[in-house]
Parts: sequence; structure tokens; C-alpha cells
Amino acid sequence: MLSLMSVKFLWSQRGFTEWKRRGIIIIQQALLRVSCGSGGVGGAPASPADCEVTAEQAVNVWTQYFQQHGISEALLSSSYIIAHVLGKKTLQSVERRRLQERLTDKEREKVWALCSKRLTRMPVQYVIEEWDFRDLTLKMRPPVFIPRPETEELVSLVLKDLRSQWGMRTLRCLEVGCGSGAISLSLLHSVPQLKAVALDQSQEAVCLTEENAGRLGLLDRLKVYHLDIMKDADLTLRSCGPVDVIVSNPPYLFSQDMESLQEEILRFEDHTALDGGLDGMSIIRQILTLAPRLLTDEGRVYLEVDPRHPPLIKCLLEESMLGLQYLGSHSDFTNRLRYCILQKSR
Repeated sequence: MLSLMSVKFLWSQRGFTEWKRRGIIIIQQALLRVSCGSGGVGGAPASPADCEVTAEQAVNVWTQYFQQHGISEALLSSSYIIAHVLGKKTLQSVERRRLQERLTDKEREKVWALCSKRLTRMPVQYVIEEWDFRDLTLKMRPPVFIPRPETEELVSLVLKDLRSQWGMRTLRCLEVGCGSGAISLSLLHSVPQLKAVALDQSQEAVCLTEENAGRLGLLDRLKVYHLDIMKDADLTLRSCGPVDVIVSNPPYLFSQDMESLQEEILRFEDHTALDGGLDGMSIIRQILTLAPRLLTDEGRVYLEVDPRHPPLIKCLLEESMLGLQYLGSHSDFTNRLRYCILQKSR
């Protein structure tokens, strides 16, 4: 499976080879300073204040240093960080001439400071404090869950149905577990007649969602609540319904799988946004229990789940008579079952 950053950025091998050749001398010089004891804070290479460094040379220095210290996606990490310092999303969007110019003292110091954070295994999204989700740029900070590319596909499924099933009438949507607000804000941005309610058990997530909504001019159509649907079920029912759509990327990892996650995730992201209990279904079951009481007639539930969950959810609905009909499952870009669509029964 392609990683989060790999999906967002495809690198030209020919370009990288050329950059590596041109920067080899400066790489050797920078790493020599480190080996001679002039390393920076936390073992990072000291900023080469006594020499000129171009953006492309800085990419090479940090790519090699990340590789030596076991940092995943070393090239992508250094590329995103240095592009960010240059005011761009990716190096591909930076003019070639600019890449070959030396960094200013301020730019060089910022590159070294941010790359030193990445050296601690902090995810790039937290290092540069932002990330793109569909056509939005969202602020990011730990420990709020970082949205993945799979969730962009979930939003696409919801948007397709909103446009075909409900037309232009005013709609209400509830997002359970909003994190940075990626799902709700993307839907609001795309559907002008939509109003949304979002909730999360994390106060940090609630604050970040409100901040992102404010920056995007969408706060007037969004209400955000600090609620835990496991503990605050009655308050959730009173505050959040009725809605036409419930959408959620809930915690769905099996508890036993948590230990196998990347160190970046384990060290920095909120575990409660990931761990779904013994079978990954703890939050999902609660959503299915509350959904019939929150939805309008024929309202729908859209879930992103583990590939092992769709048959379990279908069986649960058939056995429990919760008042939801299983409409179908969809696969993600890696061809794994990932999304479930349910509808309130008549």
C-alpha cells in the first residue's frame, strides 16, 4: 500500500539523481561536521552557518541524514519540509532557479529546525503544521488525528449521494469523531446548502476543527461539540439530531494491531482516535445503535472501516434489528473493502 505521503507526492527519479550528484560535495561537508562533533540539538546536523547551501543541496543533506537514522520516507520528508519553507506545497511547484539559489540565513535555520523535529519521528504533517485534504488546506497539530487519503474517498462517496439523492434542499450532516474537521469541512465546502454538526471526545480536536472552520469561512454552518458518544449518548441524541447523513471515520483498529503501527503514529497521534477495541467495533456499534434515532426518514450512514468489518456490520444489522438497512460496501484505491453505506429502515 502506498503511504500517506507517497500518495500525495510522486518523485522523479531522474531529477533526484541529478540533484544527488550536484549536492554530493555539500552532503559530505555537512555530514563531516556532524561526525566531527558539531551536531545540532538532538543529534541533528548543525546548520552550516559558515557555508552557502541551496534548497536542492539541503534536500540531499537531510534525505541522507534521515536515511542514516531510520526515518521513513526520507526523501519525501525533506522535500515537503523544504518546499514548505520556500512557501510551496511540493518541490515540483518551486521554480528550478529558486531551488538552485542559496537559502537565506532565516530559511536555512528554519529548514534545520523543522527537519530536526522530523528526526524525533514527528510526522511531517505536524512538523509543517498543515496538510491538504481534497481541495482544502487544514491546520495540523498533535495529537489530533491526521486525515488519510482513504478518507478523501469516503467524502467522495457522500458527495455523490448528496448530489444525486437529495438535490438542492437544505441538508444536515453529523460527523462522529471530527479530528481536524476534514470530513465536515470538505462536505460544507462542496455543498452550499449543507449544515453540519461535528463531535469528538478530544477537546484538542474540537478546538482544531473550529479553528480550521474559521480559517475557511465555514464556521457559520458548523456546530462542534465536545462529546463522547460512548459516555454521552443521551446528550448526543439531544444535541445532534435530526440529520440526513451521519458520516464517520471512527477508531476501527483492532487493539492487538496497535502495537504494529509506525513509531510516528504511536508516539504522536491520539490512540483513542485509532483503537476500536478488541474487534475494532466498539465505536461502530454505538454509532449503529444511535443512528436510527438521529436520522431523518431514509437518512444514511457512511462509515470508513477495517476491511474485516463490512461482513460483521452486515451480520450485526440482520441479527439485531436496529432499524438500519445495509445498502452496500465499496473498496478503496488499494481494492480493499473500506466503506459501508447504511440507510434508516422505514
